[in-house]
Amino acid sequence: MKVGGRERIDILGVLLDRIDYHEACTRVENYLKSHDRKVIVTPNAEIIMAARNNRDMMEVLNDADICLPDGIGVVIASRIFGKPLQERTTGFDFMIKILKLAEIQGLSVFLLGGKVGVAEQAAAKIRELFPGLEIAGTHHGYFEDEEKDEIIDIINDKEPDILLVAMGFPKQEKFMIENKDKLKFRVAMGVGGSFDVLSGNVSRAPVFMQKAGLEWLFRLITQPWRFKRMMVLPLFLIEVVIHRLFSNKVRLR
Repeated sequence: MKVGGRERIDILGVLLDRIDYHEACTRVENYLKSHDRKVIVTPNAEIIMAARNNRDMMEVLNDADICLPDGIGVVIASRIFGKPLQERTTGFDFMIKILKLAEIQGLSVFLLGGKVGVAEQAAAKIRELFPGLEIAGTHHGYFEDEEKDEIIDIINDKEPDILLVAMGFPKQEKFMIENKDKLKFRVAMGVGGSFDVLSGNVSRAPVFMQKAGLEWLFRLITQPWRFKRMMVLPLFLIEVVIHRLFSNKVRLR
């Protein structure tokens, strides 16, 4: 079912856009031509499970202009519901595509998030990958709520076309959605740990593991302390099966 011109699938209450990279990039290209402010989120199984029992978190996700599914778990869930997603997408890869698009158009980007110094390291890598892209500014993500207005002023002073926010769920999503009318940007995207990857502090899975949907396994091997978080994936799939079989609340849209 299409809602507001968007074909979406309802997975445990989170409305995910059924689009591939090409269509998603086309939307962003149109967003960048306008003066509206658009927000992109990329929920994975862990985020959907967290939002399932938190109405505020779920509303934040569902209020986004693009809700792009991230991870193999969500792809499997869409197949269980009988309406598979067009392709497996990841937030990191979509971010890279947006940066490439911005370079072509000669646009600017502001990096907000990560520990002190990480955003600057990520910006250096972005300059290397996309020399035609302007880095409007950077700031770490470890600030208190009472500092929020100051951070907003710093961003607005630079007037970036694109705002990348890497503060983890739900902080980054809440920051973008709740301050959407205060911030100056055309497109904002929550990018989780992407700055750590860009800066070289964290490695991505080898390409063959990415294509096989085994990034979760790579993270578990290289970061064994994430074991408890990784256990969310099988629990998520169990919840999906139960809802598919017994609940009328889970439906395709």
